Formats: sequence, structure tokens, C-alpha cells
Amino acid sequence: MNLPDPVVHVSGAVEVATDVLVIPNEHVALVPNIGIIGGTEAILVVDTGLGLANATEVLTFADKIANGRRIHLTTTHFHPEHAFGASVFESSYLVNRAQADDLRRKGSGYLEQFRGFGGTIAERLAGVEVPVPDEVFDGTRALDLGGRTVLLRPTGRGHTLGDQVVEVPDAGVLFTGDLAETGQFAIFPWFPPHDTDVSGLAWIDVMDGLIADQPRVVVPGHGSVGDIQVLQGVRDYLGELRDETWRRRDSAMALDEIVAEVRAVLIERHPDWAGQEWIEPGVGCLCAE
Repeated sequence: MNLPDPVVHVSGAVEVATDVLVIPNEHVALVPNIGIIGGTEAILVVDTGLGLANATEVLTFADKIANGRRIHLTTTHFHPEHAFGASVFESSYLVNRAQADDLRRKGSGYLEQFRGFGGTIAERLAGVEVPVPDEVFDGTRALDLGGRTVLLRPTGRGHTLGDQVVEVPDAGVLFTGDLAETGQFAIFPWFPPHDTDVSGLAWIDVMDGLIADQPRVVVPGHGSVGDIQVLQGVRDYLGELRDETWRRRDSAMALDEIVAEVRAVLIERHPDWAGQEWIEPGVGCLCAE
């Protein structure tokens, strides 16, 4: 797999609301959108980038922003480009219990899988160990940054079991992690028998809930920052994927035939989207639901 170097460019950081910065992924594979949310007493970093060097760049940048304030870290889910630099943030990493379980149960397998991509991916994962959170919480964690409370809210099963959105209520900003992307087909980590935790149906329910909350600014896991239409676009696509798959799955068609037909339909509808390789696992997931 010949992927570009997943380097985080902190110089591209943009303010999307007062004291809410996004380091954009610039549409580079395996680079997430990273958030920095400030209060009067502390700041919160959302996701790390892939590996220790990227995370160190993020931490150095965050330290300048913090200017003496305490730094917290959380991650939207356990996948390597979002979480596998967390060890750089000493004694400050907090996640929900389901995500901590994902890290413990599946982290080492994903680390080896990503190292198997070779090239700069493997290089950036040199010396990386599966991160261990410093604080694990149940339910929604209201994090007081000083004059601003940020909500770390587990959504339940969707893209992963431990998905967590980060809400900045006073600014109307929502960080979704990989529950939402723009300009690409939804990422379905459906890898039977090793990982079948993604649920297309539960994901749709999660998106309906996020849409109902009416955020003003939506920061997807990958792709361009936008508004509520980011969420609506993902919800619409997941509905298309479900409907086109279920229209065929109870027929006499073999799975590979279903995949071929659904893939053709969805690419015709969304010819400019990246990530066509995620259609097949999405069909497989929904055939099993």
C-alpha cells in the first residue's frame, strides 16, 4: 500500500470558534482533524495524529497555546491515527470505558495491521505502544476548562464500540471523530472474524441523534469542517448503503455480486468521493445485520 506520509501540519491550524482551533487533515489519508479547545484554566486536545512524532508536534503547539494552562487529551476512538500518540501526553489522557476496552482488546492488532502498511506508516509507528488512559469514565464526562465546560460523550456502538463525540456547548462546536467524514465513503472497519464491532444500523441511529442536537460547527474525523450538513450527508449515505444492500441481500445473489452492484450504484451517485474501498466492508456489515 503506497500511502502518503501522514504528517500533521500544525501551521495550518484555524480558529472555528472563540478558543476552538482545528489542525486540519488537509485531506491526507490517515491524518485526522485535531482539535484544541481552550478555557481560562486548561485546554483540551482532541486526537493525536499517527505516532509519537506527530503527537509531539501537536503537544508542542498545544503547549504554546496553553501558555501555562493545564493540558488534557481525549480521543474520539481507538484507531491508530487518532490515538496512537497519546503516550506523549503524560498523565492527562482520558477516555470513556468502552474506548478503553477497545484499546485493551484490539489495540495491539490494529498496531500490527497499520505497521503492515509499510513505508512512512510503519516508520511513524516505530516505538509506539498501545496507549493506556490515565482516566477512564462512565457516561458523559463534563470537563471544566475554566469558564467553559466541554462534554465528552460516548455515543454507543457505531463506527466502533467506543466512539466518543466532543461537544463545546457554548460555541456550538461538535467533534465527531470517524462517525463523520466529508468527501469520502464512510469508513467501515468490518474485518471478520477479527473485528465486527461496527454497526451500520446503530451508526444511523447515532447520526440521527447528533443531527437532533443541531450543532453550529461540525468537525469531522477526516475532511472539511462544516455545519450540520456534514452530519446529514453521512446519515443520507448510510441510508443509501443500507437500502441498496438490503434490496439485494435476500435474493439469490452471492455476496460478491451484491457488492459489485451496490458499489457501482454508489460510485455513480458519488463519483468524486474518495475511499471507494470502504463500500465493500460496508455492504458486508449490513448484510450481516
